[in-house]
Amino acid sequence: MRVAIAGSSGLIGTALRASLARDGHEVLRLVRHDAGPGESQWDPVRGTIDRDAVLACDAVVNLAGASIGDRRLTAKYERVVRDSRRHTTALIADTVAQGFEGVYIQAAAMGYYGDRGDEVLTERSRPGGTMLASIASDWEGYADAAFEAGVSTVLARSGLVLAPSGGFAARLLPLAKRGLLGRLGPGRAFHSWISLEDEIRALRFLMETKYSGPVNVVSPHPARDVELIGAMCRAAGRTPGFAVPAWVLEVVIGPAIDDLLASQNARPGVLTRLGFEWHHPRIADAAAWVMSQAGLAPPSNPQP
Repeated sequence: MRVAIAGSSGLIGTALRASLARDGHEVLRLVRHDAGPGESQWDPVRGTIDRDAVLACDAVVNLAGASIGDRRLTAKYERVVRDSRRHTTALIADTVAQGFEGVYIQAAAMGYYGDRGDEVLTERSRPGGTMLASIASDWEGYADAAFEAGVSTVLARSGLVLAPSGGFAARLLPLAKRGLLGRLGPGRAFHSWISLEDEIRALRFLMETKYSGPVNVVSPHPARDVELIGAMCRAAGRTPGFAVPAWVLEVVIGPAIDDLLASQNARPGVLTRLGFEWHHPRIADAAAWVMSQAGLAPPSNPQP
């Protein structure tokens, strides 16, 4: 299989291309610098891309876009975030609309649903009313050209990706190891999450389907805040600490705190119907995997 990846240097992109390469698949990285081996140069702002190279692939995965979690969403930076998603997604969607016969996977996000309390969210649920929901909804809309051309197009709405390095979990690991991590804010919010390993497995699984439409790329068992934090602490051999005030979380985690504290009780209806099987379906499984991969798991036979 030949797979083109935009945004291949981020957390998910790096893991995806490594997974594909290990299994002998060819990866074509779309890059903005001068192209080297295994790379193809593109410029989303100018609208330039090697159309033939992309159309020759079996799958195209677009993970590109300015980060939301690392900076405050000021009016100026909100425009940067929106423009980056519009330029990259529209260019790729327009390209694959020109006769692409493979599968196009477009990154999307749980932010689409906004803050919804205990409401069960499926792929059919309406978008939320927050700024992040507006950004996520517009982001998906930029892929319309691919849908209209009949291309198999997946909108991969990923939840919180739990990884041993990178992402929000990595910022919380030191606190969990020291027993300083308690519930986040009020502690009742639902988190729709997925381990990095299952995120990559799900994306690769979707490459093999001809499904088109939104997909909630999350575990089948969303966890409340206190459950998620408790699982991480126990996996590190500690008991949960004190509740962490929102202002402290903003210092540790950054502007992504608003998204982190939002309640999203999403279910992976499409993945379930398609027969996907999770390696880490429950939060305890994922937390143990994260801590093990990060080298923070307690000894298997701790001393009394």
